[in-house]
Amino acid sequence: MERALRNRLTFGPVMLLALFLLLWIDWRAEFWTYPAYTAHGKSFGIAGIGILMLLLVILPLAVYELAILFAAERVRPSVGTAIIGCGAIVLHGFSTQFPFFEKIAASTLAFIIVFVMLLAALRRALMRTSQDAILSMAGTVLATLYLGGLGWFLISLRVKHGSFFQGSTAKILMVLLTVKFTDIGAFTGGKLLGKHKMIPWLSPGKTWEGLLFGLLTAGLVGALCGRWIPELRWHKAFLFGVIIGGIGQLGDLLESLMKRDAEVKDSGRAIPGFGGVLDVIDSPLLAAPFAYLLFSLFQRSG
Repeated sequence: MERALRNRLTFGPVMLLALFLLLWIDWRAEFWTYPAYTAHGKSFGIAGIGILMLLLVILPLAVYELAILFAAERVRPSVGTAIIGCGAIVLHGFSTQFPFFEKIAASTLAFIIVFVMLLAALRRALMRTSQDAILSMAGTVLATLYLGGLGWFLISLRVKHGSFFQGSTAKILMVLLTVKFTDIGAFTGGKLLGKHKMIPWLSPGKTWEGLLFGLLTAGLVGALCGRWIPELRWHKAFLFGVIIGGIGQLGDLLESLMKRDAEVKDSGRAIPGFGGVLDVIDSPLLAAPFAYLLFSLFQRSG
């Protein structure tokens, strides 16, 4: 236990520093590439370069870990195909910022999903076996949509430019900080006040008191971050933090359910003290589409 805590205290700040550095590079890159193109008389730089690089590095690792969890139920997805699919989907999300891509965005996304299914089927055909073909294809598509599809929303939080949504580095940072401070608040509240177990058979360490403390922490962090997002007044930012913090906890429980089914404690050992890549990104990924929706609703309502 002491070693795990020591690793968390060592690698946690390192990952946080690396993330802030990457987000700073991402933010500056938009200015360095300004004006990269002109749309309807407005000039923009290229957004999301840093986020794209991050996703293209971590998603292949996450696909590999997810495949190991799936294997516990004899579901063996094509890892290579799922990695290609995830990469294609996040590249699609990155490309939606360009006006010339907007006209083919929907058809391109549909093509990627169908292509993943066909590629998974072709792999089985080349192996000259039909055994577990359905499980393999289903697992490949699920891995692609779970990681790549949720990754699409994460990068869209940065790059989208629309009537009711404007992506920014601040919005990415707000989501990440809200989700992670929910974990910190829930852990602290659980240790100090926790008496009533929330789901003891699935996640024995989680308590209702810890959850409430975590959501309160998320709301306060959201209200603080809202100062840098013009369309969010403090009460909307607080509500945003509570909702996204709660969704992040559901993402953690979702992965706990898969790990319990696979009978493993962590999804991997890539990050000492934290487990695998999936253990770190599960909450932000699931929170991303809900954050996208909330930002759109709040910006539209004014």
